[in-house]
Amino acid sequence: MSIFINKHSRVIYQGFTGQHATFHAEEAIQTGTHIVGGVTPGKGGQKHLDLPVFETVSSAVRETGADVSGIFVPPQFAADAILEAIEAGIKIIVVIADGIPVQDMVRVKRYLIGHDSIIFGPNTAGVITPGECKVGIMPASIYTPGRIGVVSRSGTLNYEAVAQMTALGYGQSTSVGIGGDPINGANFVDVLSAFNDDPDTDAVVLIGEIGGQQEVDAARWATQHMSKPVIGFIAGVSAPPGRRMGHAGAIISGKSDTAVAKMDAMEALGVHVVRNPADIGTTVKRALNS
Repeated sequence: MSIFINKHSRVIYQGFTGQHATFHAEEAIQTGTHIVGGVTPGKGGQKHLDLPVFETVSSAVRETGADVSGIFVPPQFAADAILEAIEAGIKIIVVIADGIPVQDMVRVKRYLIGHDSIIFGPNTAGVITPGECKVGIMPASIYTPGRIGVVSRSGTLNYEAVAQMTALGYGQSTSVGIGGDPINGANFVDVLSAFNDDPDTDAVVLIGEIGGQQEVDAARWATQHMSKPVIGFIAGVSAPPGRRMGHAGAIISGKSDTAVAKMDAMEALGVHVVRNPADIGTTVKRALNS
């Protein structure tokens, strides 16, 4: 089993004919993702990668039954693309772009109220259920089917954790990037809850960053609700206060936002905290055997 996407997902790409969407769509198709077409305004009725191109998301949904969209459009147009996907009834929306204006995402979050779409991102590497469906920019070759869930703000640390687990023989049920921008869609608790309900996920790796309290809030929720071990790592131990590190949301604004403070708080709440990123895989093994 998996969460959010699987072999039955019917995927479209918005910005389908662009360079980045084309590259990642080709790899997704090779790994078994059921891409049913894409959307590029002005190119409706054409073919791309031997798949139909639609003028609008609503027409794509009507003609293909699409329920998942990967949004590969520039930041200045991304909010409108998300709103169009929500309006068309797309259930899972994966937003790759980073640097979407904060006010645009506030508008999206407000519009999302009353709709049942789930947004991952902005600034996400995507979501992948290995061997079944990939919507994003992650290298599919390092992921293997298994029973460990992964949820991360960081794409590259997601890859590092997965590579370590795969080397030890632990595959992934689903890997979810929630994105590193200040205002994003689904949060850690949303994803942990889905993994907790998935009978084929045995443990969850949570990878966070400096900035905000999402990770500690998630650890607190897990203490009260999770029946499965959570392995946690926070990037940014050496980050100086007040300086943004990589992701727009990764900035220390107070003592509780530092990596060490977060890891201490998570450990006190029962999370299997990893202090060195090189130890993520071995910590998963230890948590499963404890």
